[in-house]
Amino acid sequence: MSMPTASLLLLAIILQSSPQVTQPLQHLNLPESHLPYFFSSHHALARTCERDDECLYKEYLGKKVCWGYEKNCKKKNRFHNPTCAIANTGWGSRTVEETADLFWKEADFGYVWERLQEMTVMCKAQEEGDSSLSCVKHSRYCRATNIYMDFINLDSENNNNRYRENLFNAGQIGGHCKLYPTRLSAEGKHKSALQSWYAELELFSSLPFQPIDDGKCDIVLDKPTYLMKLDAGVNMYHHFCDFINLYASQHINGSFSQDVNIIMWDTSGLGYGDFFSATWKAFSDYPVIHLKEYDGMKVCIRDAVFPLLPRMQYGMYYNMPLVPGCSGTALFKAFSEHVLHRLNVTQEGPLKDKVRVTLLSRSTKWRRILNEEELLSAMKSETRLEVRRVDYNWKKMSFTEQLKVTQNSDLLIGMHGAGLTHSLFLPDWGVLFELYNCEDPRCYKDLARLRGVQYYTWEKEEKITQREKGSHPSVGEHSKFVNYGFDVAEFMKIVQNAADYIQGHPQFVAKQNNTHGSGDRHTEL
Repeated sequence: MSMPTASLLLLAIILQSSPQVTQPLQHLNLPESHLPYFFSSHHALARTCERDDECLYKEYLGKKVCWGYEKNCKKKNRFHNPTCAIANTGWGSRTVEETADLFWKEADFGYVWERLQEMTVMCKAQEEGDSSLSCVKHSRYCRATNIYMDFINLDSENNNNRYRENLFNAGQIGGHCKLYPTRLSAEGKHKSALQSWYAELELFSSLPFQPIDDGKCDIVLDKPTYLMKLDAGVNMYHHFCDFINLYASQHINGSFSQDVNIIMWDTSGLGYGDFFSATWKAFSDYPVIHLKEYDGMKVCIRDAVFPLLPRMQYGMYYNMPLVPGCSGTALFKAFSEHVLHRLNVTQEGPLKDKVRVTLLSRSTKWRRILNEEELLSAMKSETRLEVRRVDYNWKKMSFTEQLKVTQNSDLLIGMHGAGLTHSLFLPDWGVLFELYNCEDPRCYKDLARLRGVQYYTWEKEEKITQREKGSHPSVGEHSKFVNYGFDVAEFMKIVQNAADYIQGHPQFVAKQNNTHGSGDRHTEL
């Protein structure tokens, strides 16, 4: 269903009149399947729309649905529930249901629910125009209003440390509010660049003036603003820890508006290479702002969010301990759909009688497939496989184009490497075949489990036919610095198993029938 312009304007007016919602709806821009969940968690907006005879969104109202973190959200009404095959007594769960609940809390919207329960006021507003600060445990996520920051010590051009911990002195960050210093000082145990905001907020002060109303700012940012400390922008696995945590933070914040600022909190004057910069369009209508733009200035932000970070202890997904035997989180599924929708990447399949296979070819020095042509030829000889080879090199293919290929692949095959993070954007029936995991068995298997797609990898070492060894200057010899050749028959056995799984997947069959008609084809489910 397309959203008429008139209805967008209508709901923009409704949102602006609703005290519960701060984002104007012209910036909502959510997948249609997410709209009932948005309305169910924004009650004032839903009631206003319900009373308005001209509201065109009534079909999304009154649904007994929830993301999972809302008050009184029943499990049966969640956006999606993970599946677990076994109980894991070693993780403290006695039943399969307890195992699923544990998985949900550590890797799904249960993680958001726990952060919401932790939210604590650190500095309390007491009158109109005052500031405020609230944080979760270990200062992993904080939100502030009317915050004051004096960047007189930034001096970014003469610093190469991206995350300096001594940026502020007392009185240089804070607001006009009642400070609870004991509460704030108790949340510094995870003080570290990409694990916590404590280093930046440790000296948050109760100031004797209202920063904005008393004219103490060189610049005032009126738009809601996310301040982000980023992991490596040249590595998809690491950079998407930034994006998934930003998305989870939007759920904590209760807003998905793109009419926001994003500031890259980098205290150096260094450049930042970002091979995946197109993804920012899913979160903001504006270019990312580098902190150095405010060098020497007193900056005030009306509504600031310090979001979840990419390398938190027990965080998503870099340091995440993942209970075995479970897969399919609502959070990662929703994230995938959210990004694809906002980047206008659509599903164009599946094909009528084919499984779409994409082989990732590497132009790097190591982890190349020595007999790649032979494997391609074997797959192309199978009539049910539609095969293509791609090199996800940012110089050769834009990231948006890469996502279009991935979303329209049923089976994604590649060597261990950051490109396999594309498994986040496979269709629900998709399969990731990590051709060889290079002695890192959990990394992309766990990522596939989080997204809820099937995973295969090479099991038989004796069927690796070639090894072209190398070494790393600091690491020395390691299986990640080797090129490999693979037994064709064993390779095709795994590919055929993957194709069987795809063609038997209920969502693949339903989508195929909806697109092409059921015909005479019979699939046992």
